[in-house]
Amino acid sequence: MSSTPDREPSASGFIAAMTVTDATMLAVGSMIGSGIFIVSAGIARAVGSPAALLAAWVLTGVITILGALAYGEMAAMYPRAGGQYVYLREAFGSFPGFLYGWTLLTVIQTGTIAAVAVAFGRFAGVILPAIGPDPIAHLPRAGLCVAMLGCHTAADAITVGATPQRLVAVAVVWMLTLVNMRGVRQGKRIQTSFTLIKAGAVVALIVLAVTVGRNAAALTANFSPDGFLGHAPTTAPFLLAFGAAMVGCLFSTDAWNNVTFAAAEVRDPQRNLPRALVYGAGLVTLLYVCTNVAYLCVLPLAGVADGATVAARGIQYATQDRVATAAAEQIFGARGSVVMAGAILVSTFGCVNGLLLAGARVYYAMARDGLLFPAVGRLNDKHVPATALVVQAIWVSMLCLSGTYTQLIQFVIFTALVFYVATTVGLFTLRRRQPDTPRPYRALGYPVLPAVYIALTTAIALTLLIAPATRAQALVGLLIVMCGAPVYVVWRALGRLPRTTAAH
Repeated sequence: MSSTPDREPSASGFIAAMTVTDATMLAVGSMIGSGIFIVSAGIARAVGSPAALLAAWVLTGVITILGALAYGEMAAMYPRAGGQYVYLREAFGSFPGFLYGWTLLTVIQTGTIAAVAVAFGRFAGVILPAIGPDPIAHLPRAGLCVAMLGCHTAADAITVGATPQRLVAVAVVWMLTLVNMRGVRQGKRIQTSFTLIKAGAVVALIVLAVTVGRNAAALTANFSPDGFLGHAPTTAPFLLAFGAAMVGCLFSTDAWNNVTFAAAEVRDPQRNLPRALVYGAGLVTLLYVCTNVAYLCVLPLAGVADGATVAARGIQYATQDRVATAAAEQIFGARGSVVMAGAILVSTFGCVNGLLLAGARVYYAMARDGLLFPAVGRLNDKHVPATALVVQAIWVSMLCLSGTYTQLIQFVIFTALVFYVATTVGLFTLRRRQPDTPRPYRALGYPVLPAVYIALTTAIALTLLIAPATRAQALVGLLIVMCGAPVYVVWRALGRLPRTTAAH
């Protein structure tokens, strides 16, 4: 594969068109969506001090980089379409691999795409007010309030139907799906271009915030010794709250593994995949930490929910949690909301493209192993899994119009953490079971650093199970994973699953 020019398909049928830069931009672009512009408000309310806010982002970055270092070895061993699905299958067999692919298709990938696409629609409404949230047609709220999806009040109830914002989301999903069906070159061009633009926009926000936009009152409140550390609590309730608050950070950095899904389309993947994983995780970690420092330079952390001004509401109570918009308004005045809306449109557009491109490769790999319908495992004349892209777009569209994406993404992090832990345990299993398999790259710091990653990730997952604020979502996430078990049993009973699953 490493010697195959990008104009010719390799033995797998894919075209290796992505350079290390393209692969890194796929990793970065899939990670940076709308989260970094919003979630800091909720984290700030939960942890209560600038030090704890920054610590949550730093710890998330460390965890992500450790995961990227561990995954790099498996990516170099198995540079095939499907990435993490392939690693689980090779380490533990087809059943764990199927559970991962099932959860990716039903919740993790598609739910995230829907959430980011609807975020695109919401911020498009800032620029074009006609793109509003009011339903064009919908079913009654009360009849669709499902307790297991977290609907405890009328405000939480699921509203199924079309709104201008949701229709824009669906249109973006299908437009980018059609672009990606035309070939990996088209998809990678959009991804690389939009990722560079949005990374530049984030850097611009950081630079402006720490230079011309600095707020003396915010600096004093956030960076004085008492203000920075707050009360520095170390009690068990605070630690649980801190762990639960990291859900926002983890959601914002999730999808760092997506570049492995498209491994068959990366040039010299044994060398470039590990680099793209680490470069992408490291760059996003740096941007996210610096972005939160920028917020703290412009806005006080503490605020009041009904504050009359942006500064009075602070980071904790930014309007609709749009911290980046509040910071931009503090820097640019009233036009700041429009400036930031434009930046977030670029960010979410590129993020949706990356998630669509990568996710379809997992479903393709599953179908090649007999775990999905055969048509999903075929490439079109442009050497991309067109049917997998269409199936993905159909389900994402249903999630957008159903309104369930808001509830589903609450379950994404716990289920994703479970599979991150399982996959990294698979690294140890593969070292033992396949000692002679070529390893062009060996995980840095093995076995210590992968073990630290497993310990940290497991601790956060257990925190989500214990903390009252996240326990229900974690349990439902686990239930969604296990719902794949009977599907797998039925699939085998129908004779769809081969006795042995060949590597592709």
